[in-house]
Amino acid sequence: MPAAWILLAVATVVSLGLGSVHISPGEILTILSGAGEPGPSDTIVWDVRLPRVLLALLVGSAIAVSGVLLQTVMGNPLADPGLTGVTSGAAALVLVILLAAPTYHSMIPVAAFVGGVVAATIVYALAWRREGIKPLNIILAGVAVNALAGAFIAFLSLRYSERLPAAIQWMNGSLAAKSMSSVWMILPYIVIGLVVSMLCVRSANVMRLGDEVARNLGEGVNLTRILLSLVAVFLAAIAVSAVGIIGFVGLVVPHIARMIVGSNHAVLIPMSIAVGALLVLISDTVGRTAFSPTEIPAGIIMAAIGAPYFLYLMRRQGAR
Repeated sequence: MPAAWILLAVATVVSLGLGSVHISPGEILTILSGAGEPGPSDTIVWDVRLPRVLLALLVGSAIAVSGVLLQTVMGNPLADPGLTGVTSGAAALVLVILLAAPTYHSMIPVAAFVGGVVAATIVYALAWRREGIKPLNIILAGVAVNALAGAFIAFLSLRYSERLPAAIQWMNGSLAAKSMSSVWMILPYIVIGLVVSMLCVRSANVMRLGDEVARNLGEGVNLTRILLSLVAVFLAAIAVSAVGIIGFVGLVVPHIARMIVGSNHAVLIPMSIAVGALLVLISDTVGRTAFSPTEIPAGIIMAAIGAPYFLYLMRRQGAR
């Protein structure tokens, strides 16, 4: 596991140095330590690149852990905040504020959480059967919720078309033009969510064994499912509130982390934090450098990576 964190640290330094103005890793370390004389590179690092790098790290870790918890709770390896409608539900209410009530900008994290909870509740209600939640029903319910939220987003886009340009980057999962204020807005929420997720390790490990075994071990299955789901929705919604929809992170990262450290949540969650942060950081860095001067939002890069992987997982699940 230390190797993952070392790789993340290296990727962070490299990302800070890449762009229209190249800055060497040594100079980056000097700037971050404050040891050198202030210059133009300091402004580029501190005011332009560092905020979006920190956002990538925070958002990636939050969505990844959200995916881990949702897959555990739903017993479905295909579950993630995007496919289950959580992110689209959160995005729909955030757009209400961005387009219809911009004066309430400070309420965006709360609106995102409420939208995510509503979407998750609908998915659970549609997927639940007397024998429990069926994995296929979750995907179908998620498709329905995504379609409903998408229709609402389309209505808002038409109704407030004059304000839409300001929200387009956000809708595509872009980290461009972000300042430290965006980082400070979500930092306490994500730290709280990640800490709570680590406190839920035992419950998550028990739920992984199935409802019947969990009950025999004295776990309150329904209450635990609700609590873990709320933590997952909270993390995904806060990430959406900051940068919009970045899909497939919550799907891909848990599988990668399990291949590295196994299914014990005591190590799976920290590994998912590192891998999720790394994946979103790489996506954002590629998006802003590979096609310069055009910048591709991280959400689009992740969709290009995650969609084929999702089809692979669907095929593998269907073959079983």
